[in-house]
Amino acid sequence: MDGFNDTHATNADVRAEVQDRYADGANAVEAALCCPVDYDPQYLKIIPQDVLDRDYGCGDPSRYVREGDVVLDLGSGGGKICFIASQIVGPEGKVIGVDMTDDMLELARNNAPVIAERVGYANVEFRRGHIEDLKTDLDELNKWLAQNPVKDAGGMEDMEAEILRLQTELPMIPDNSIDVIVSNCVLNLVSDSKKKQLFAEMHRVLKVGGRVAVSDIVSDEDSPESLKQDARLWSGCISGALTEEGFGEALEQAGFHGIVIDKFEMEPWQIVEGIEYRSATYLAYKAPDKKELDKNQAVIYLGPFLETTDDHGIVYRRGIRTAVSEKTFNLLKAEPYEDMFAYIEPAVEVADEIAFTCCTSKTRDPKDTKKGAPKLTTDPSQSSSCC
Repeated sequence: MDGFNDTHATNADVRAEVQDRYADGANAVEAALCCPVDYDPQYLKIIPQDVLDRDYGCGDPSRYVREGDVVLDLGSGGGKICFIASQIVGPEGKVIGVDMTDDMLELARNNAPVIAERVGYANVEFRRGHIEDLKTDLDELNKWLAQNPVKDAGGMEDMEAEILRLQTELPMIPDNSIDVIVSNCVLNLVSDSKKKQLFAEMHRVLKVGGRVAVSDIVSDEDSPESLKQDARLWSGCISGALTEEGFGEALEQAGFHGIVIDKFEMEPWQIVEGIEYRSATYLAYKAPDKKELDKNQAVIYLGPFLETTDDHGIVYRRGIRTAVSEKTFNLLKAEPYEDMFAYIEPAVEVADEIAFTCCTSKTRDPKDTKKGAPKLTTDPSQSSSCC
């Protein structure tokens, strides 16, 4: 199981190596940085070849994007996923790419007008920033530094005050503003000391009900210190990878629910010292922050297992009416759970004022669901048709 450990290669070491390597990758193709990926060819036709050649990914998170979405691509590189998403979301949607590497941003920004002309609308923009700090717009900070160069400790204090102002008044990505976060083989590049902050930032910017679709490299075992200390292996998407279990745990700890490993490559991409590193795509969702009010609602788990347990410890046995709160009831009616349950509303709606807090797993007596309604009797002989 992965922890967020500060003893590995420092954030500065990792960041510098990643910037240098991907700056080189923006100017010359480096095959070692990517896995083979099959994208929908209909979206590739209008994307310039220099962008296609510099795609350093391990999956296709763009296939989880929908029409009208506001999309955030973490580590957008040359812009390929953003340009695919631009076509999917259409003119009513919006795509924001965040990257820290100037050469990659230049490649993406130079091609954005080309894509806009070919699709007939401009809905993509690229911002310079660190994906673990989505509040600080480095383009805005650079503008300020051009007018206020740091020459001494006082200048450093002024810069820190300006960063705080930007984060507060002009955050690069505001709270609750994104429908779907995508990322393609980038989260592993963040140092371990910043990974917890990274997942927290993802949760912060996502709208309630929003979703995460991240393709990344994961390992079957923890990477040892000898690999963690190798910045070159880190920039090569190896030593910074979370484990298969640890990636899901990081999402859970950040507050996401409905976590699904939607695609898991059985063939390892690389094997280092017997440790297998492979591509996987994780999906996750942001739940509303509401009280757990019991309103006599119930769900029936449909199988195929005898029982299943959710992230909060509620046990659902196949064919048994399980009491759930209104919040959980609504969550289970949405993706990714909607095909797993039957949903039973109360015969008489329960108002918030008389509902009570619910937090334990229990069965729901059908009499509770029908409470307040008259006891009806149907007459099959009066029916004009069969079931």
